[in-house]
Amino acid sequence: MLVVTGCGYRVVAPVRELPQGLVSVQVPVFANQTSEPGAEAFFTQALRENYLRAGRLGGEDAPGRIEGVLLSVSSFPLVASPGRLPNYRFLASAQLKLVKNGVLVNAVTVSGGEDYPAGADVLSSETNRGAALRRLAETLMREGAERLATGW
Repeated sequence: MLVVTGCGYRVVAPVRELPQGLVSVQVPVFANQTSEPGAEAFFTQALRENYLRAGRLGGEDAPGRIEGVLLSVSSFPLVASPGRLPNYRFLASAQLKLVKNGVLVNAVTVSGGEDYPAGADVLSSETNRGAALRRLAETLMREGAERLATGW
């Protein structure tokens, strides 16, 4: 039950519109200021997929650009019941800046967490960890895209 209640999910509508009359945006690879190698790829891909599903992802000629910086990623064990494998929690934060023709339109910082269970061995633990990081990236980038669009 802890995994479900502590996951950090929020209900956020998909991006439908962009501010300032933007029709599409490009999303270059995020900068990674964390010690989690490759984590920027999860967050970049999650944001790109969000705009792709909305029909708003553009190429290099798009007038809008979302610059992302992965600010923090950490994981730690949660208290385990005796005789049970522990659960872990990922925490992450990212900054997104929407720029139109070189001018800042909006900037937001999103943060959240995602729980995941330990596996019976190292391989299954790492599989669970990677899946949790992907889920966290999807959740945070969905929220970030909506907040960029609405100015919230």
